[in-house]
Amino acid sequence: MSMPSSFNPTSQIPNPKLSKRVLIAVGGGIAAYKVCELVSTLFKTGVEVRVILTLSAQKFITPLTLATLSRHHAYTDDDFWQPIHSRPLHIELGEWADLLVIAPLTANTLAKLACGMADNLLTNTVLASTSPVLLAPAMNTDMWEQLAVQRNWRQLLTDVRYHGMGTASGLLACDRIGAGRMAEPPEILTYIQSLLHTNGKRDLTGKRVLISAGGTREYFDPVRFIGNPSTGKMGLALAQAALHRGASVTLVHGIASWDVPLGVQAIPVNTSEEMQQAMLAYFPNADVTVMSAAVADVKPRDYSTEKLPKRSLPQALPLEPVPDIVAELAKLKQPHQQLIGFAAQTGDIVTPAREKLQSKKLDAIVANPIDQADSGFGSDHNQAIFLDQQGRQLAIAPCTKLEMSHQLFDFIQSLR
Repeated sequence: MSMPSSFNPTSQIPNPKLSKRVLIAVGGGIAAYKVCELVSTLFKTGVEVRVILTLSAQKFITPLTLATLSRHHAYTDDDFWQPIHSRPLHIELGEWADLLVIAPLTANTLAKLACGMADNLLTNTVLASTSPVLLAPAMNTDMWEQLAVQRNWRQLLTDVRYHGMGTASGLLACDRIGAGRMAEPPEILTYIQSLLHTNGKRDLTGKRVLISAGGTREYFDPVRFIGNPSTGKMGLALAQAALHRGASVTLVHGIASWDVPLGVQAIPVNTSEEMQQAMLAYFPNADVTVMSAAVADVKPRDYSTEKLPKRSLPQALPLEPVPDIVAELAKLKQPHQQLIGFAAQTGDIVTPAREKLQSKKLDAIVANPIDQADSGFGSDHNQAIFLDQQGRQLAIAPCTKLEMSHQLFDFIQSLR
């Protein structure tokens, strides 16, 4: 089925030109091996990559490896001290990069940056740049939890240039189980993509964003249910985008096969009733609520506490409506709050979305075509039309769900 005539990609929201120059600085730690995947993936997505290795980093991974993956010479302190460049190398690299990523960030480099020191190529380049800096620390649990290290971490993050990912918990190289693991490459990559869109702005700082994601399951016995194909990937992308823009994020989600991002408060649910209870509980404190979940419209009227034998399955399944969560939230919405809905549609996606926007008194709605290739349920990509109460109708051409999430938050910001 072709896209309805109302969907006009040429009228899409102006998409800021994405920066494509990322400088990866590798610190000395066993987690340095993970940077290989990060550099390789960035190159494959069309990003121009340069790499700096500290002296300690070269004990774990070679410049040749990263030069091969980035298709460019990997820089070390030996290059820094060679008078062969037309301009100082740290100045050239600092001005070249649209984004700096330090991974793994060691306790030593963290202390230097917190004090404004510059005694190697990495630290000199950071000070010679004005671009955002993404920090992915990695170290032993006791090292990470030292008061001095945490003081340096907090101090560095008071500078708006620096974006910190925090650490995950798990089995460390020292066989300790605890905090200190570097974020995984896919999560770092997502944060990089966000920063390339926003150029490091934190326009949701101080805001509390509530997001619903995924489908609900409406059971008629302990193992059988009515459901839908939603995977929650759109809600996950919305949570990532909001978090990277500085928001405090709560994500109410159905069954998911993905990991919740570090820093996001996750509320897992199964049924529409559970999602209703969670959304009503967290909505009063939310500044922005995005209802992207694919909530069921009906549920089985009867429920058996024991699995029904095949011979006892009903020939007809009596159904009853479930509560309309977004309509309930709209009735409770205060003037300072923003409520955004989603409308997953086939064929003409605009008319039913506009009707939902008006009838439920939403601030804006995302009309989402689920009958298009590589869009909607289960896909990493999406396309949509944003509509608001002022009559604007703006199309978003096919893009990743993360990119669409950022464009939606750009749109939401323009509603004020």
